[in-house]
Amino acid sequence: MPRPLLMLLLASLFYTACAPAEEPFIIGVATDLMNKAASPARTLQLLEDAGVDSVRDDAWWPVAEPQRGALRIDPAWQTYVSKAREHRLRPLLVLGYGSPFYDNYAKPRQPQVRDAFGNYVSFVSRELSANVDFYEIWNEWDKENPAAEEFSLDYSQLVEDSARRIRQQKKPQTILAGAVTSQGLDLGFADRLIESGVLQHADGLSLHPFVYCRHDERRTPERWMAWLRWIDSDLRTLAARPVPLYLSRMGWPSNNGKCGLSEQTQAAYLARSFFLAQTLPDIKGLWWAGLFDGSDRRDPQQNFGLFREDLTPKPAYLTLKAISPTLHDYRYDPEKSRELDGNYLLRFARGTDQVLVAWTSAASNTVRVDASSMQRGNVQLIDSSQPLKGQFDSGIAWQCNDGRCTAQIGLDDFPKIISLGNKPPLFAQ
Repeated sequence: MPRPLLMLLLASLFYTACAPAEEPFIIGVATDLMNKAASPARTLQLLEDAGVDSVRDDAWWPVAEPQRGALRIDPAWQTYVSKAREHRLRPLLVLGYGSPFYDNYAKPRQPQVRDAFGNYVSFVSRELSANVDFYEIWNEWDKENPAAEEFSLDYSQLVEDSARRIRQQKKPQTILAGAVTSQGLDLGFADRLIESGVLQHADGLSLHPFVYCRHDERRTPERWMAWLRWIDSDLRTLAARPVPLYLSRMGWPSNNGKCGLSEQTQAAYLARSFFLAQTLPDIKGLWWAGLFDGSDRRDPQQNFGLFREDLTPKPAYLTLKAISPTLHDYRYDPEKSRELDGNYLLRFARGTDQVLVAWTSAASNTVRVDASSMQRGNVQLIDSSQPLKGQFDSGIAWQCNDGRCTAQIGLDDFPKIISLGNKPPLFAQ
């Protein structure tokens, strides 16, 4: 090998070895298990099996303070967070919801209520510090009044005080502000938090950017991501720096009737939303909005689950399990990705190993796929609509001529994870 080329290769390998590790993208699920008496162990095992990294649940203020001034940790909370750790799941706990002893569940905006809430935050964060990774300050504060400036300023003050108390613990936790709703995003609540300096105290913004009940053309994962890109750009401009975004509740329901999707379409949207979330670097993780469905098949809020009410897995759970290894192990490559006429062709890489995640939001069609290097035999892929098959031989042969291999692949609304082979290290980043 010529010396200049050898030096370039060594420099490339050195850079790759010494580059700072990216924070892994978080695959999360909102569980609603922590305040139930039944053991969560079996369910948490199913989440671990599916490649989930984090679970979100509620540390209700009234449960921690069942009598005025008498703070305690419910044994079910200790069981939940310790079992979550056993199953390699990082707990995200919501601190909030008001207390009957302080202005009848009022938000902590007045000094007396704010002080009491602060005592609760200090107590819970101290008692659970060994097993909790994330704290979210309140849940959807903006829902009551997303347009009022004073309302957002009071919340920013609450975040500042709560963050100061949480950071007194030995173990550092990630502190999230906001849980900003879609309406709050549209009406400037998140903007006002940034302008008030909330990121001086919190590590990122939590968002609940639901779009499932918007106009049909605006509630697809692709239109959702286009809207989030606009939100992200706006927040970056206001903050004059990247703003870490944690989508701590997000999803599409599979209910009957208004705003609902079929279980199959819910699974397709889950896969597309997780892959699209990785295309926006400021998004650090996505927590799917539900674990179990409820009994009312017409209520959207009861049908976000990965499991049906009888605990059988829905297609969404199986799809998540099939795609999670790619979400964990591969990094998005924007330079080699493209979207054309509703076809999404997203390139991901793990070192020299390249895959293409491809689907269409339009009518089913066929596209040409280029391999990363010379290939033999047939295209190997994972079809997220057939999650139990794992990676399989598609029966579609690579056609190779003049040092280039291509294949014609059919696309539908479920992402296919297509193995492109290994690119020579010199050219792979």
